Formats: sequence, structure tokens, C-alpha cells
Amino acid sequence: MFYSLFERSGVGMAALDSCSRIRQANDAMLALLDRSTSEVRDIEFADLVHPDSRSRLQVGFDQLRHGRTGRFTEYVKVPRPDHTAGGILTALRIRRDARTNSPLLVLLQADPPPGGARPTLLSEMEAKILERVAAGASTVQLAGQLHLSCKGIEYHISAMLRKLGVPNRPALVSRAYTIGILSSGNWPPRVQREHVKCR
Repeated sequence: MFYSLFERSGVGMAALDSCSRIRQANDAMLALLDRSTSEVRDIEFADLVHPDSRSRLQVGFDQLRHGRTGRFTEYVKVPRPDHTAGGILTALRIRRDARTNSPLLVLLQADPPPGGARPTLLSEMEAKILERVAAGASTVQLAGQLHLSCKGIEYHISAMLRKLGVPNRPALVSRAYTIGILSSGNWPPRVQREHVKCR
């Protein structure tokens, strides 16, 4: 039954050993990674994703291995020959016993979904504001740095809250990192250019 689900689900699935190396991957996962079975077998899964996603993924796998969590979900980028694809990755332990080095199951759902939804796009001003909000700037500091009124700053922040479907600034920053708008590993925070509208 598991084998049938693994092969026919339509979702990218991979079984990893206790060291996060790929033991088996279904056709959907191979298509998302743009690799063959021989190219992924015994490779650490984190080595197949974009460097921006790698450290968060390794931390999540470590938490699973040590029994600190039973599952985690993370937005990852996957480099391909012609472009970089993105998707929502969910990883979970196959066995519940935290004392064993349990194998892991990874599910990867491509983003944008097959209807062609585009990535969230921010204006240049929204990108500047988001970078500074992520660095901890207040409304007054933002207004002074960007030569806008406090109401103007709040207007742009409210627009971003609606775009990302979140209720407040901490959730805005968290969501921006989760879906790859803000790049991990950079300080001060930086918005990825593919998420900024071209004029």
C-alpha cells in the first residue's frame, strides 16, 4: 500500500535514511529535482536544493532526527538548468520512536501550482520597507529613512499584510522568509529580486 501511494500520489516524495540521504524517490520528485534515480540515490537531500534553502533544511532534518519535532514544513528553492523552481517541502519521521535514528519521508509540492500562479510581487518601496521591518525598524525610523510619513509607511505595510495573508509584522517577516521573499543567510535582510515588480 505504501509503495502504491509513493509511486502514484502525484506529489514529489522521497524516503531518506537517518543521515538524510535519498534512498528512494518517486517520479514526481525526480521531475521536480530534474534528476534521474541514479543522480539522487545516496545524495543528501539538502545538497539538491538552492544554498538559500540549505541551512534551514538541515536544521529541520536535525530536529526530526533528534526527536524535537515529528514534522516540519519549509519553502525551498530547487536549482534547475533553465531556472530556479520553488516548492513547499514537508518532512516527517517514519517511526515515532525518538530514540531510534528513524528514516524520514519528504513531500515536495511545486510552487507555483499547475495553474500558473505567479510569485508574490512587491513594489520597490514595499521591498525596502520589508527589509527594514525584518531588521527591526519602527514606523518612525522607517519614515525618517525612506522620507515618507508614518501613515505612508503604515499604508505600505498594510498592503503587504494583505498580499501575504498575515495579521501583523512578525507574521509578515516569518511568512516572507518561509516563501523565499527574504533570503536567509543575509544580514541586513534582503528581498529576492524575483519578488520585486519591474517598472
